[in-house]
Amino acid sequence: METVNMHQAKTQLSRLVAKAAKGESFVIAKSGKPLVKVTALDAPKSAKRLGFMRGEIAVPEDFDRMGQREIEALFGGEE
Repeated sequence: METVNMHQAKTQLSRLVAKAAKGESFVIAKSGKPLVKVTALDAPKSAKRLGFMRGEIAVPEDFDRMGQREIEALFGGEE
């Protein structure tokens, strides 16, 4: 995501808004410190990524051994 300083945002506002409207959000910073994020009004909200499927799937107890015999056979192991 692009970060622009306050002066650059003032001088290039039309170009930056056009980019944001196309889905390319940007951040405006002052003295190198990010202040605001500019994004299109109809932009989809970003999903919370970490743990977003908690409780939706179950990992089998033998997950780390699933298909072990078949894999060993592919690499010349005994079946």
